[in-house]
Amino acid sequence: MRLIPLAILGSIALASPALAQQERGPTNSETGDFAMVGVGAAILPDYEGSDDYRIVPAPLATGRLSGFGFELAGTRLSVDLIPDYDSGTGLDFQAGPTVNVNLNRTSLKSIEDPRIKALGKIDTGIEVGGFLGVAKTGVFTSDYDRIAFRASYRKDVANASKAGVFNPSITYMTPLSRKAMVGMFLSATRVEKGYATTYFGVTPAGAAASGLAVWNPRGGWKDWTAGLGGAMSLTGDLTHGLQLFAGGTYRKLIGDFGDSPIVRTAGSRSQWLGSVGLAYSF
Repeated sequence: MRLIPLAILGSIALASPALAQQERGPTNSETGDFAMVGVGAAILPDYEGSDDYRIVPAPLATGRLSGFGFELAGTRLSVDLIPDYDSGTGLDFQAGPTVNVNLNRTSLKSIEDPRIKALGKIDTGIEVGGFLGVAKTGVFTSDYDRIAFRASYRKDVANASKAGVFNPSITYMTPLSRKAMVGMFLSATRVEKGYATTYFGVTPAGAAASGLAVWNPRGGWKDWTAGLGGAMSLTGDLTHGLQLFAGGTYRKLIGDFGDSPIVRTAGSRSQWLGSVGLAYSF
């Protein structure tokens, strides 16, 4: 699960060379090197579809080195292999590999509901794939606001679900000053049948053990998610120094996924996630 709206915070890293040019001149703009690393605390459901919540650490890292962008949020890592230099157009084309470690229901200790515990734990999923995207800086409010479109596809290679996950998203961020920014995003998730049966299905044996109804879901659109986030500099500005970040998202499980007994009976279709923490930019 995406612990924080990293696409929003990542926009700081990708837009910062333009901000930095105001005080540092063309050298910084030409290299575009920037990084943000941090850690926070995130509150998220015990499992995907749960109505019980827990707090977990939320690491993040995002930035650009020699024209190549990278993003790490929780268990997901992406690397943009298309070099990005200031062309004067504000356009940034993106493509590269992405990997996610799916820890959903891999530990029974982190699950409060005894019915879900009775279904047993699921092996760790390693989802590997790629993404394509395009972003534009200088859109509505200033020369430094940014809108980005991205679509990714990953497939489990660790035999947990052996299925694929498709995730399109749109993100918008705008700096309020050199010390603060806000952003929002909207995304959706479509999964293959193997994912649906692994994480939302209930077998006859699982039904007998848990008391939940048998459920054999199809693949398809699993959810939509909307989020808000922001960062404020405690020292320096958005291009360097210590920042406080915070974010929150609302996710709605739909179709066979929202109707699963794991969600409808034992959990909730509405999923809330939030995080707060500190990051350092340099």
